[in-house]
Amino acid sequence: MSLNSSKITRWGGDSFTERSKKTLGLIIVSGLPLGSFTRNFSSSTSNLTKVAILGAAGGIGQPLSLLMKQSSLVSDLALYDIRGSPGVAADVSHVNTSAKCHGYLPDNNGLEKTLDGASIILLPAGVPRKPGMSRDDLFNTNASIVRDLATAAAKVAPKAHMLIIANPVNSTVPIVGEVYKKAGVFDPKRLFGVTTLDVVRASAFLSEIAKTSPSKTRVQVVGGHSGVTIVPLLSQLKEGQNVKGEAYKALVKRIQFGGDEVVQAKDGAGSATLSMAYAAAVFADSLLKALGGAQGIVEPTFVKSPHYQGQGVEYFASNVELGSEGVKEILPIGPISKEEEELIKACLPELKKNIEKGVKFVQ
Repeated sequence: MSLNSSKITRWGGDSFTERSKKTLGLIIVSGLPLGSFTRNFSSSTSNLTKVAILGAAGGIGQPLSLLMKQSSLVSDLALYDIRGSPGVAADVSHVNTSAKCHGYLPDNNGLEKTLDGASIILLPAGVPRKPGMSRDDLFNTNASIVRDLATAAAKVAPKAHMLIIANPVNSTVPIVGEVYKKAGVFDPKRLFGVTTLDVVRASAFLSEIAKTSPSKTRVQVVGGHSGVTIVPLLSQLKEGQNVKGEAYKALVKRIQFGGDEVVQAKDGAGSATLSMAYAAAVFADSLLKALGGAQGIVEPTFVKSPHYQGQGVEYFASNVELGSEGVKEILPIGPISKEEEELIKACLPELKKNIEKGVKFVQ
């Protein structure tokens, strides 16, 4: 597709150029330093809510619990895990912010108590990656965990916004979708796969090359959340256009397989838990702001999308405007280069296969 924006097909009545004028200045949160999104909210736009974290005692769950405790938009923080969650709740409750913390275990209807009244459910539960494992290798274990937790959420908190972190996201999001469909409560506006880490990584890695500020270098990443399904649209930034040849190929590969760096560096002791927790907190905080009435909140996320439904791809990650009901509008992808066209061609069949795997697991 040509980079000439005048040739971009209209989407939702606006060309990308017209649409970008409305949205590019409105990406409020993604990539900002932590202090920028935890303490500086106006109470007039706050909608204090209960947030539930399922898998709160794990490698992602613990730092995520701490980050969400810092948000002035959270009134109640409910932490659930099969073990350790009361300890996490006790620990983070000592942080001098207003959110009330409660930790629950499976006994005494702990899961139901965690979910009851939740506006947002964050689901990092599952086993972490180890050296040599891909996200897809985690499917057999994590699929069952996600299915069972989604089944409970569909019964207890069907209107809650479900944010899926558990890998493989390309398959676990469809699993939740199918569970909700069977329960008769599926609302595509309220189901999200958290892919913010891909954008955070892409922005950080490109800024290293371009010598720019990572928080101001925002790369749109589309597709999915695993390997070749991760497609960074570097050509949409001047800094990205300057990366060519082998350097471009190396940068794309690093973005697509950035998680491997962490798995290898931790020498089998874990995966990208801290950066993933940060990315999930960024997305959750953006959603909290949108639910509270803030306008123009745009974040990348893996959702039920029209972008490639004609090719059998029901879910796709791209920039989405968030609103009071969750997904307000799925934004156009915008102009892409020939190299990015090829990346998307490679992405789609793999992504379709991942999605179908999740759907079939429930059916």
